[in-house]
Amino acid sequence: MQYKQLVVFAGLLIAAGAMAQDGGWPCYGQDAGGTRYSGLKQINTGNVANLKVAWTYRTGELKKYEGTDFTEKAAFETTPILRGRTLFFNTPSARVFALDAASGEQRWVYDPGMSLKGGFNEGSSRGVAAWPAGAGEAEMIFEGTLDGRLIAVNATNGQPAVYFGRDGVVDLRVGSGGYGDVAETSPPTVVGNLVIVGSSLGDNQQFNYPHGVIRAYDVHSGALVWSWDPIPSDPSDSAYADWIGPKAHETGGANAWITLSVDAARDLLFVPTTCPSPDYYGGERIGKNTNANSLVALRASTGKLVWRFQVVHHDIWDFDIAAQPILIELRRKGRKVPAVVVGTKMGFIYVLDRETGASLFPVEERKVPVSTVKGEQAWPTQPFPVKPAPLGMQSLSRADAWGLTPEDKAEAERRIGQYRYEGPFTPPSFEGSIMAPGNVGGINWSGMCYDPETGMLFTNINRIAAVIRMLPRAKVDEVERADAAALRAETGRQEGTPYVMKRDYLFKADQRGLIMQTKPPWGTLVAIDLRSGDKKWEVPLGFMLDPARWPEAKKWGSVNFGGAIVTGGGLVFIGASRDGYFRAFDSRTGATLWEQELPAGGQATPMCYSLDGKQYVVIAAGGHGRLKTKLGDYVVAYALP
Repeated sequence: MQYKQLVVFAGLLIAAGAMAQDGGWPCYGQDAGGTRYSGLKQINTGNVANLKVAWTYRTGELKKYEGTDFTEKAAFETTPILRGRTLFFNTPSARVFALDAASGEQRWVYDPGMSLKGGFNEGSSRGVAAWPAGAGEAEMIFEGTLDGRLIAVNATNGQPAVYFGRDGVVDLRVGSGGYGDVAETSPPTVVGNLVIVGSSLGDNQQFNYPHGVIRAYDVHSGALVWSWDPIPSDPSDSAYADWIGPKAHETGGANAWITLSVDAARDLLFVPTTCPSPDYYGGERIGKNTNANSLVALRASTGKLVWRFQVVHHDIWDFDIAAQPILIELRRKGRKVPAVVVGTKMGFIYVLDRETGASLFPVEERKVPVSTVKGEQAWPTQPFPVKPAPLGMQSLSRADAWGLTPEDKAEAERRIGQYRYEGPFTPPSFEGSIMAPGNVGGINWSGMCYDPETGMLFTNINRIAAVIRMLPRAKVDEVERADAAALRAETGRQEGTPYVMKRDYLFKADQRGLIMQTKPPWGTLVAIDLRSGDKKWEVPLGFMLDPARWPEAKKWGSVNFGGAIVTGGGLVFIGASRDGYFRAFDSRTGATLWEQELPAGGQATPMCYSLDGKQYVVIAAGGHGRLKTKLGDYVVAYALP
């Protein structure tokens, strides 16, 4: 072999070795700060069109659903993590899987025997966490379950870690201060020797639901180390006065149901909290409701409050912070500032100083409409970010009505015209109020990703309006008898309040498919330069109607669940849309460079890694019961031939 050939060959080996070392995905969001960024470049804008299936694994999950109604809410939203040469993930039935990351061959399966016949509010599984959180092979894999357990298994063989809790299990529903009926839909967070969990709560059914307590457990014993309650019970707490009323401090919720982020070096845990219960009526909890709908920074080792930034005052719109906060660095006045980025259902993005909670871009308190519901007191202002500019549906009128036919459009105009709408913070009302953006987003749990090399933030957006009606409890039966639409609408009983909530959406379903009643696009992918706060591009994401019948459908976008990732190869990978395709976009322009139909709905966030110099991109394809995408049990890996 000639000398030059030897040099080239050696260089290729070095590059392959560097890629293998830089190829991990150790956490749900790639790193503890949830950036979902991989520096891998083997798959890039020049060759992504050649991407092929490398291996496929099937979990057999659908067999678990037989004989139950679980398929109506099942959502295989998991993102595998890579530890050593093994991928770990879980399914809605709480089974944990370990696969060989190069071949997709099964190493082991752990099944905790969870019954799917319970009345679960959610059916999601988004993944697992590993300890130790540093480099190297994990010793334990942690998962939270829909039936309220925190489980630890040995990463090598999948056997319960018997020294953790009771035979590897901590029961989150009992024995921990009476926190009540909770579920876990997102991965736990590991920092040091602590495993930390939030909770998912069915918060539309009653006023005094369990509090959304954050809890930290010792990874060795399962003993509770600390807890933090977002709803203050101590009058000396500065937040106490922001919850007004004789029963205000009995309010439930304000929980964190998505993954938490950690800055271990600063001993900071970032908790994105949600709406207090119930979502749409706050008459029992008058006031700003500090700590709810907030990004809260806690001391990770102790659970003590460091700072908080509230994105919605006195939430009556179900505007949870549903996306994992992203930890980044921004250059300001010649120095790097550690920052945290918060994406919201309103389509608002806040960029905050990680150490103080101060906003790094202007935020304005603007007047919003008053409530007409007796007993309610909507907060008079809300914090609007000036930059980045709000995304998604920020206005709606009859002029925005849409339909496939003139008859469809006329129906949409009538429907929009009969409801109240005065902007993003239009309060619920008796006649019905349009929520645009709605509870689906804006930015939902799908979240955001960030490229530290370019300073670009990427996120998928939903553009779907909801309709909320408040019915006096004594008149619910009468209204349902007289109004077929009210009978069909989703019902929130809101026990403990004077009102029942009815929720519907501005679309209709018939033999043609899901017919939206507002102008497209209904789902987009957006790129924002966080150095300036300016939007760089926005493109439709997916389609919902048959392009063979309606050629324009690919320009209309799709309602979507499932996040994006960004790579050093200049690519943004995302599934999420209702059409069942997995796509790669050019991160510079938003152009679609590759797409392939999945065997089932791809309502999950992908991940990528390299082994032995070969880069893989992996996504769970299991569908989403509520989004009505094809259900399945697939994990699919892609690579270059």
